[in-house]
Amino acid sequence: MSEQPPPDLDRIARQLAQHLDSYRLAGIEWVPNQTSPLPAPATAAPISPPVSAVPLPTVPVQRPAGLFAPPSLATPVADSREQRQAALDELRQQVAGCLRCPELASQRTQTVFGTGPLDPDLCFIGEAPGFEEDRSGEPFVGPAGQLLTRMITACGMKREEVFICNILRCRPPNNRTPTPEEARLCSEWLDRTLDLVRPKFLCLLGNTPLQALLGMSGITRLHGRFFEYRGIPALCTFHPSYLLRSPEKKKEAWEDLQVLLQRMGRPIPGKS
Repeated sequence: MSEQPPPDLDRIARQLAQHLDSYRLAGIEWVPNQTSPLPAPATAAPISPPVSAVPLPTVPVQRPAGLFAPPSLATPVADSREQRQAALDELRQQVAGCLRCPELASQRTQTVFGTGPLDPDLCFIGEAPGFEEDRSGEPFVGPAGQLLTRMITACGMKREEVFICNILRCRPPNNRTPTPEEARLCSEWLDRTLDLVRPKFLCLLGNTPLQALLGMSGITRLHGRFFEYRGIPALCTFHPSYLLRSPEKKKEAWEDLQVLLQRMGRPIPGKS
């Protein structure tokens, strides 16, 4: 057997340099590490053409895992109001069949999705449906809901002008506080709802939405302050059911709502 001639290392180096230059010209600055050895070039292989004639590489660029990973929730492609309303109606049907929380699904009468128009100035987010809400399928229709309606009216708005929903879409047994896991499992429904409804401002009612959406606790300390959720300004205040138990806090809640109205650029009723 004849001995193979040694590889032309200078020619291989020139080919590699030209290949890398073509990648840079194509705007590619990172490629996966090549673990397999380069094949030995044939003795009669032609020298690579000039860089200007090298075609753009077809090997896809692989980015580090996680850096450009798609979000867990797909951004809705619906754009027009008609498309968004249709997508919202479809989402409502999906929620109605949700079985992610077996305890809640087995005991509910029906899910409570949310109510209100698209593109509202304001969206109220509460804790979870109660007894009356579970029976009617509408959020905030019991005593706490009646107080919320009065709060909305005091702000110079009508209930049908705002969007109202909860962290959970099902009533917890005995109206207990939602668990963090229940809030997590239901968060997709809320996020997709907000993506389609597109409210300009949020009002988080009570400690549960404060914890579930912002990862904070202490509504008595944080009420009246603005935060942000999914790019939407969010003010925190007391839950209406808490105000029914502690009517002395209604004055502070009204002060919170005045801060909200001022930020929204709306007039404060009763103030000249």
